[in-house]
Amino acid sequence: MKFLSLLVMLTACAASPQDLSGKMFTFPQQSNRAHVRLNTSIQDLSTVTVCHRSFTDLMRDHALFSLATPSNVNGFLVFWDAAKKEMEAHIKDRAAEFVGKDYKLNMWHSICTTWDSTTGIAQLWFDGQPSIRKYTSSGSGIQGTPIIILGQEQDSHGGGFDLKQSFFGMMTDVHMWDHILSPCEIHNYMDNLNFTPGNALNWRALEFQIFDRVLIEDQIMSCH
Repeated sequence: MKFLSLLVMLTACAASPQDLSGKMFTFPQQSNRAHVRLNTSIQDLSTVTVCHRSFTDLMRDHALFSLATPSNVNGFLVFWDAAKKEMEAHIKDRAAEFVGKDYKLNMWHSICTTWDSTTGIAQLWFDGQPSIRKYTSSGSGIQGTPIIILGQEQDSHGGGFDLKQSFFGMMTDVHMWDHILSPCEIHNYMDNLNFTPGNALNWRALEFQIFDRVLIEDQIMSCH
């Protein structure tokens, strides 16, 4: 009976949207199981913006946002490559590498990633600073039933997790839009000012399931 209670505690389902304002997901240990699955009804993204904030002391590779479809395992992946010291945006299994980002340990970073299927151009905004614009994939949107995961990198549609690519730390304010935010809107997000929440994923009305040991806690921000 105690074992059953533990399973219920560690595998929590949010059947209806929850307002996570002022909250964060804490991934307290390295694991190839612990993750959060985010639900969206949108199945065709011809343009997209994904924003999130994270805090970690990981010195190895790790995924920050993983969206997979049946046809593209890396449908929309935001990934830190520790060896090359670059932030990568993988769109429909094609990568754009962004170097020169001051990805310091033990501090909060705000990251927004945009992509347009018409031009194929991806861009990364890191702590308010835009990257150069790089080509990834064009011609059609990200299509098919998406599985969106925080905490792990998908090597198959909804699975194939590798501990050496898992996320360990805290994450908050995850939003996704089916359009590209303007620079002013991105800055409003970065500065935690008033902005229109995501219409594909909304941290203030988030549908999600937690698997294994992931906690929902009050945000811990610096005190000035």
